[in-house]
Amino acid sequence: MSLAMKSWWNGLTNKGRLLTGAGGVAALLVMGTLIAPDSSNGSAPADADAQRAAWASPTPTPTPVVTTENVDVSEAIPFDAVTVDDAGRDIGQDAVTTTGQDGTRVKTYEVTYTDGIETSRSLASEAISAPPVQQVTSRGTRQPYVAPAPAPAPAPAAQGCDSNYSGACVPVASDVDCEGGSGNGPAYVRGPVSVVGYDVYDLDRDGDGIACD
Repeated sequence: MSLAMKSWWNGLTNKGRLLTGAGGVAALLVMGTLIAPDSSNGSAPADADAQRAAWASPTPTPTPVVTTENVDVSEAIPFDAVTVDDAGRDIGQDAVTTTGQDGTRVKTYEVTYTDGIETSRSLASEAISAPPVQQVTSRGTRQPYVAPAPAPAPAPAAQGCDSNYSGACVPVASDVDCEGGSGNGPAYVRGPVSVVGYDVYDLDRDGDGIACD
C-alpha cells in the first residue's frame, strides 16, 4: 500500500473510533463512500461541493442564427380586350387587329430565416416590368358594295312608238333626238315626253324624268 493510502486509512480509522454503535458504523460507511480515494492514482476524491456545482450547471442554450434576404416573385397581369368600329371593313368582316399579351409584375419580399427556416416575410416593393397589351377587335360597319342590276331590255315598240316613253310618240329608230335641239336624228320627237322605262335615246339630259321639255 502506498504512503498516501496509508495516511488516508489511518485518518479514516481514527475518525471511525469516534463513532460508536450502529449509527456510528453507518456514518462511517457513508463517510467512506463520500471521500473514497481514487484507486487509479491513490489521491483523495474531489471536493463534494465542486462536484455538486458541476452537476447543477445548466447546459448553455445555443443562440439562434437569424438572417434576412430579398426575394423577387413575378406574377402575370391579364390583358383586357376591346372592340372598335371600323368603317374600312364590310359588315360581318370582324378581325383581331391587335393581339393581346399579358404583362408582368415583380413583387419584392423581405424574407426572414431562423436557423435556415423561413419564419416571416413582408412586401417591400412592387413594380411592373412589362405592361399588358390590350387586344383590339375591329368590327366592320361599311355596307358591302352591291352591283346594280342590269337595265331591262326596251319593251317592244307598239304601233311604231317606243314603250319606254309616254306623252308623245317616240319613234323606234337607230337614234331619236328632241325636235329643235342640236341632235342629228335621224328621228325626232316633240316634247315634253315622260320617261317611264329606260331612256334609250338619252332624251332626258337633266334626269328629271321629263324629256325634251
